[in-house]
Order: sequence, then structure tokens, then C-alpha cells
Amino acid sequence: MSAIPLTLREAISKFCETAPGPEIARRAALQSARYRAGAASQIEASVDIAAYLTARLPATFAATSAALNHVRERAPDFQPASLLDFGAGPGTASWAAAEIWPGIQSICMKDRSERFLAAAKILASHSEHRGLRQAQSQNVSSFHEHETYDLIVAAYVVSELSDREVPDVTARLWSHCRGILVIVEPGTPNGYQRILRSRQALIEQLAVIAAPCGGNESCPLASPDWCHFAVRLPRSRDHMRAKGANVPYEDEKYSYVAAARESVPLIPASSRIIAPVNSTKAGLRFRLCTGRGISDKEIPRRNRAEYRLHIRKKWGDAT
Repeated sequence: MSAIPLTLREAISKFCETAPGPEIARRAALQSARYRAGAASQIEASVDIAAYLTARLPATFAATSAALNHVRERAPDFQPASLLDFGAGPGTASWAAAEIWPGIQSICMKDRSERFLAAAKILASHSEHRGLRQAQSQNVSSFHEHETYDLIVAAYVVSELSDREVPDVTARLWSHCRGILVIVEPGTPNGYQRILRSRQALIEQLAVIAAPCGGNESCPLASPDWCHFAVRLPRSRDHMRAKGANVPYEDEKYSYVAAARESVPLIPASSRIIAPVNSTKAGLRFRLCTGRGISDKEIPRRNRAEYRLHIRKKWGDAT
């Protein structure tokens, strides 16, 4: 399971300690309804922040971490020193990136919500990571012409744009990126369509698609299929109470695309598992996306060497 760091969990608990539990649950339900409808988060009071931190942040952290880990596998020598967290909200992607690349020295969080940015600053003050503690907060409209970053992450923000805005915003982010740009969205058909638009805009900017695809070829998936993955995260008691849940875990589905500059070394492109792995008495079966299209791979148990090599593979992994 993908859990948020202990320091972040403690910071969230402290932030939310004065907010009434029933009101957090009510606001969390409203936010979940807006999320499922594809609408932007509506933050009007501190209790809305508390509801978001309790009910939504753990899932967005898990999904963003999973996507960034896939990027690190493709670019193992990439060591970013600077990060832009675009549409940062409470700084979720900044925390995820700092966990994966602790060498990040400077972080800039941009968001349109002053309440979110204020919360991000409070949470970051509890971190042991110097870059997080000293992170800058800016409005999303604040971009200087020569402002560039090694790593840019836009997590759960493109879905708040109109279809017309997606290519322009993606190209703008790419113009400020000197290393890798990662865009993460909900793993829904609509979220995937936004990812496809961003992917196409990046290809038109001559970016190298690093993940989840192994190259810049057209996506071979056809409707009603869509490219998405899932990550399981544990639920705290506060999380379960806020969401009215009765199981101690949650599965967050997400879609993403990562693009790299040609100067970033990538390991050779490989296939990726794009559906849950089917494990039976006979062996393993994967559905793979390859540079040549979609294919199914079966590995019988009697093929012990290859079976051992793949037994721990899961949905979203490269093979």
C-alpha cells in the first residue's frame, strides 16, 4: 500500500484537530460529489481544507507517487534540483516528489487558491525536507519568461481546464521545463481524454514521451478502453469516518503522462501492464501495451525462470 509520510500525516492531524468531525464528513461528501462530476474543488472555509486533507489528499498523494515512481524507473539517473508544483493545492505533489527525489533543493507551489497555498505552507513547515519548508507560494498566473524547472508536476489540475485550454496550458508548462514534466489525472475515461490531449500537445512540442508509453507512437487503445492504473492506499480512522467507509483501504485509479527533454537519459522503452494481472494455477497472464500495439502475454508456472521474473509484477509496471 502507498501511505503518506508520517510527518505529513501528523501535520494533517494537527491542522484538522479543531474542525468538527461531522462537518468534515459533510464537506468531504460534497467534495467527492464534485470530484466525480469532474468539477474543481470548492474551498470556502478552513473546514473545506480539513475535509480535503482528510478525504482526498491521501488518494492524490498515492496516485502522484505511483506515477512519479514509474518515471524514476524510466529515468533512474534523473536527479532534479528544482520543482514546480502546478495547481499545487495543499502541496500534495511536492511531498510526493520530495519523497522520491530527496535531493530537490527548491520548490515552487502555484495555485489559484490562497487558502490552499496557506495550508500548503503550514503543512510544509512540519517537513524535515528543507526544500519543502522553504517552498515558495505563488498564484498560477505568476510566470516569468525565463522561469524554468528540472521537474514540473501538474496533478489533478488539467481536469479543471476546458478542452480548449488543455493544449495551451500543457505547452506553456513544457516551455518552463528543462527536464521532465508529469501530468496526473483521475483514471476515468474523461481524465484519460485530458491526458491524451496533453500527450498530443507534448508530441507537437517535440517532447519525448517517457511514461507510461515507451515512445511517441499513437495510443493503440480504442474506446471503450482507456489507459489507467490503480494504487491501493490505507485509510486512517479519520479517513474512514470522513468518507463513511467500512474497509481500511481505498483503490485510487489514475491516468498520467510524463515527457522528457532529449538531454534526460532514459532506459530503453519497454512494455507496460495496462490491466490487473491474472494469476491462476496455470500461471500468469498480462495485458501489455507495447510499441507495436496491445498484446496478451501468458507465462505458465512450468516456465520457472520467467515465472519468477514476473511473479511480483503488477498493474502499471513495466516488463
